[in-house]
Amino acid sequence: NLAADHLSRLENPYENVLDPKEINEKFPLETLSMVTFRGDFNASWFADFANYHARNFIVKVIRRCVHGKEALDILEACHNGPTGGHHGANLTAKKIFDAGLFWPTIYKDAYEFVKNCDSCQQQGKISQRDEMPQNSIQTCEIFDVWGIDFMGPFPSLRGNKYILVAVDYLSKWVEAKALPTNDARVVCKFLKSLFARFGSPRAIISDRGTHFCNDQFSKVMLKYGVTYRLSTAYHPQTSGQVEVSNHGLKRILERAIGENRASWSDKLDDALWAFRTAYKTPIGCTPYKLVYGKACHLPIELEHKAYWALK
Repeated sequence: NLAADHLSRLENPYENVLDPKEINEKFPLETLSMVTFRGDFNASWFADFANYHARNFIVKVIRRCVHGKEALDILEACHNGPTGGHHGANLTAKKIFDAGLFWPTIYKDAYEFVKNCDSCQQQGKISQRDEMPQNSIQTCEIFDVWGIDFMGPFPSLRGNKYILVAVDYLSKWVEAKALPTNDARVVCKFLKSLFARFGSPRAIISDRGTHFCNDQFSKVMLKYGVTYRLSTAYHPQTSGQVEVSNHGLKRILERAIGENRASWSDKLDDALWAFRTAYKTPIGCTPYKLVYGKACHLPIELEHKAYWALK
């Protein structure tokens, strides 16, 4: 340790460079009274900062806590009701959250409820594990790109056999109309109504059906300055978003109408309501909330006195 001893004996060249200052041991009581402590002594030093920043990320929603039979009635309404859509346990629970209601075992109860739903078990979702992967499409703004497609023909009760579906690729917002035919005339009329409500989009995507590939349809696209894109038989993922929406609407209708298949047109508006207020993982909220900037008020919120309905 000779080297260490020599280093310890070296003269410090910076010693006594600064003038020594006298320590002021007098501290006014007024200054002491200004020092306050907030919180718990055992809390982390950054607790106040974390709580401050959390206010920008935590959703400030006051939910009414329910229990017992009322909780079961809410599950029934959010799953089997007109705005339910017979979705899975997670989406059913999220719809209850959006309605401003809560109870501690909500996910467990939703799972048991869906498991015992006859319509869901009879019209169960088939595994899509082996399907071709879908590719994302770049969209700039909401309602910039729409996909359109026909569903049907279905059993006819009121003269309607087809459903014309349009879905916005960004917000997942769906428009649909029951129609007696699937010709170019009804397509153009539907699109004019769509453009009047949501504005002219940048592009429309469809398959190569004759109801889309015709002169009348092309004139409407030219008039409104819309780019028309066609999906190909060897790459059907181009119109994948509208196919997903078709599947979702059809699943809701199948579970809502039960054995009376011909009554599907009467349930279409309720199916659209259920679809638009269902949580979508790609956008992190419901299509309704993304489009309108607020959650959709459901009938159960008034019936079971959600917080906003009590004010």
